Amino acid sequence: MSRREEIRNKMEQMKICVIVPTYNNDGTIVDVVKSCAEWCRHIIVVNDGCTDKTHALLADLSAACSLSSKLELCEYEQNMGKGYALKTGFAKARQLGFDYAITLDADGQHFPTDIPVFLDALEKNPQSLVVGSRNLQSKNMPGKNTFANKFSNFWFTVQTFQRLPDTQTGFRLYPLRRMGSLRWITSRYEAELEMLVFAAWHGVKLLPVKIDVYYPPQGERVTHFRPGYDFFRISVLNTILCFLAVVYGYPSMLWHKMRGK
Repeated sequence: MSRREEIRNKMEQMKICVIVPTYNNDGTIVDVVKSCAEWCRHIIVVNDGCTDKTHALLADLSAACSLSSKLELCEYEQNMGKGYALKTGFAKARQLGFDYAITLDADGQHFPTDIPVFLDALEKNPQSLVVGSRNLQSKNMPGKNTFANKFSNFWFTVQTFQRLPDTQTGFRLYPLRRMGSLRWITSRYEAELEMLVFAAWHGVKLLPVKIDVYYPPQGERVTHFRPGYDFFRISVLNTILCFLAVVYGYPSMLWHKMRGK
């Protein structure tokens, strides 16, 4: 049995699916889904109101029957943001009976070949939220991404008393049962940071693992990050989370620690 087939079997036994939220990534989405299919038999793609060719490409891929994995499509017309797309994917995954979900971005920056890294970490630490950690000094890493990550890392530590090397990555493994009881304030880009903070407050173990990352040259890069607007939203969210940390987060972490969870 090949290494890939072994991983596919383990993913199915442990009830793990892959969720790919996408917004206007028609240049990369098909390759990303096909690459994920080499490692996982169940893939959920959330079309977050795409206005490009994504819908047609995914419909053709689903109808072609050439994919070695089962592809589930969740689609809606209006762009609602990455946080909303993830929540939609989580709900679909729980509905289908999955206990865990690996999420990765649709723009091709993540390597599905790193999926076994998450599986190995989960086997050693069940019910953990495994967080991919990029090398922020890698070639072509945008300077604004490095600054935003350091900014978020600092406030995450203030809000949770924990350290993570990369709080901005979208390549993660979520324990769906633990995440299902949590509620979030935001629905867009910054929601991924909020998910980490609320998970930490509720006693979910956060486990970083090293992953590879690819950023294409500036002229080829597709990004929906809006430096001014999104940075403002992150700042507002961190202000709210700092307040909530004092009145709710810190006491909650202490309670979970005393209970041994």
